[in-house]
Amino acid sequence: MTAIVATVAYLGLEARTVEVQVQLIAGLPAFNVVGLADKAVGESRERVRGAIAAMGLALPPKRIVVNMSPADLPKEGAHFDLPIALGLLAAMGVVDAEALSEYVIVGELGLDARIAPSPGVLLAALHAAGLGKGLICPAAQGPEAAWASGVEVLAAPDLLSLLNHLKGQQLLRAPEPGDVEEGGHGPDLRQVRGQEVAKRALEIAAAGGHNLLMCGPPGSGKSLMASCLPGILPPLDATEALEVSMVQSVAGTLAGGRLTRVRPFRSPHHSASMAALTGGGLKVKPGEVSMAHLGVLFLDELPEFGRTVLDSLRQPLETGTVSVARANAHVTFPARVKPVRHVN
Repeated sequence: MTAIVATVAYLGLEARTVEVQVQLIAGLPAFNVVGLADKAVGESRERVRGAIAAMGLALPPKRIVVNMSPADLPKEGAHFDLPIALGLLAAMGVVDAEALSEYVIVGELGLDARIAPSPGVLLAALHAAGLGKGLICPAAQGPEAAWASGVEVLAAPDLLSLLNHLKGQQLLRAPEPGDVEEGGHGPDLRQVRGQEVAKRALEIAAAGGHNLLMCGPPGSGKSLMASCLPGILPPLDATEALEVSMVQSVAGTLAGGRLTRVRPFRSPHHSASMAALTGGGLKVKPGEVSMAHLGVLFLDELPEFGRTVLDSLRQPLETGTVSVARANAHVTFPARVKPVRHVN
């Protein structure tokens, strides 16, 4: 028997459908995962084995093959644990495979069968809404997933409670959307005494969306005024707040599903690398310029930044996006920011 469940793979702010196909074949006991999976996905075999054992079940003495389709799409992250486990349980006949076909499934498993948070749940929820399916995710990220309207969200704390819900023995409560931070955080421009010309320039830059280059001796208030800039910008509307939250969800910094209407303010250290500023790395993640999307990027001590690092910001500031090209993936992140530069 072959059981098929749906999950997603993340490419930037795009979620792509992945089918997890689990088959039990007669032969020597083995557990193989195929389909261009990275090391974290390959290690899911032991997490799934431990989680199923924690519920008092044993894997069948057969050859277990897990195929992730499409096979040429890179699969990264531990959020494939839960779909692999549910696909295996469906192949074993523990849970109904038809019931699972109505959901997109994401979540990391612990050896004690707890379902741990994983980045990108908001993107998975929006993707599930586009497919007309529900979402199964960790309980800690239920408020985050609930922001995708029209999606049935099953937020389970552990694998056993999820199975009980699917069998109708113990229903899980539908999560409520997380709180919304309306603002009022950070320094206020009213705290700045004097500097009327500088404050006027700050207001003009905020109104027109201009860049700022701030020069002056140490202690004159440049960093304070730069940190006040988000406070005089208009709050994020609903669409903008969702965009910012999607970037934070991919980066794994969206705590408790809490959306904010405060524009982000990022101030990277001058030793930041090009990948840290524009995005990249072994597993492509958004950089500081994307984390500051629709907000303020403050480059303190501008001359201390490397020349190549500053040159890498030229295209994002012109286009409003960052395109990170790798041999196995091409990822695009948003990067519409108001750069503020500080030079002594």
